[in-house]
Parts: sequence; C-alpha cells; structure tokens
Amino acid sequence: MGEEELITGLCEGNATAYNELVRLFADKVFNTSISILQNAEDAEDSVQEVFIEVFKSIHNFKGEAKLSTWIYRVTVIKALEFLRKKKRKKRFAIVQSLFGMESVLPETDMPHFYHPGVQLENKERSAVLFKAIDQLVDKQKTAFVLHKVEGLSYAEVAEIMKTTVPSVESLLFRAKQNLQKILKDYYDKNER
Repeated sequence: MGEEELITGLCEGNATAYNELVRLFADKVFNTSISILQNAEDAEDSVQEVFIEVFKSIHNFKGEAKLSTWIYRVTVIKALEFLRKKKRKKRFAIVQSLFGMESVLPETDMPHFYHPGVQLENKERSAVLFKAIDQLVDKQKTAFVLHKVEGLSYAEVAEIMKTTVPSVESLLFRAKQNLQKILKDYYDKNER
C-alpha cells in the first residue's frame, strides 16, 4: 500500500489502512518515545496516544511533508507532553506532601533505564548516556534522539521540529557540549 493510498484509507476510516499504519510505524514510534521518556510503560502509553492522534487528525494532514515526518512530529509532541504531565504530577505530589495531604510521593524515576535496542555488553554505558540525555532541554533532547538514536538526517530532523537545518546543527552542537560536561562530571565522580 502506497503512502497516498494509506492516507486515503485512513481518511475513510479503513481498518486495513490503520493496521498497515501501525505495522509500518509502531517500532519507530516506540523507539522514539522510549528514547525521550526512558520508561517502557510510559512509552507504550505514549505510542497509543500517538496512533489515536494520527487517526483522529489524519484529515488535517496536508501532505506538505512525508507521512513519516508528520508521525515523528506527533510522536515527539506526545512524548514531551507526557513528560510535562509527569513533572506536574510530581510537583503536585510534593506540594501535597508538604501540607500533609499525602504521605507517599509517586515513583517517577527509574533507577536505571536500559534502551531495548542496546546490546547486552553496552547496557551500563547506555544507562549512563540516557540518564545524561534526559538532563538536556527538550529541544536539544529531541534533536539528539532523532538524529543520533533514530538515525534521521539533519534535514529530516529540521522538518520534524519545524525549524531550519542550521538550527538543528546548533541544537546538536549544544547537546553534545552539554552531554560532554554531564558525562565528564559523571566519570570524574564514578570512574576514579
């Protein structure tokens, strides 16, 4: 099924087209989501939200970009929204605990995140790297994950993020600088 045929099928509410969409993009959406969210359960929830949003909004897809670009954009937006909601819940729980309204804070951080695509011998290094990536600001994190983890070109990242290639280059440069600093601090503390 070609892209135009897939879009037409989705617009018509065709279940076969929706199943094809999920088959084509489920792994990419999950990998991007888990790289940003760093929690498998959260990523699975986000993936569901992405496909619901794509199915509901397919009529708004104008075809100015490739379908995959639009889906990546929806994925990034949903993952970042999920992170913001989680941070708000954490802040609210902290305020509640300060006023004695709730005694238990929700668990928000996994002690070690292991990306499912990383080979066993690299799991420890991967956990350290993803913990560092999680400390980047959203735009740097998004550009880094899309380019370095998902392997997208600068042009594709720029299209997904609705920015320019020089802007993506700048975001990646700053992300690398920040990661170097974070990782240097980590290794200085833990590898001596």
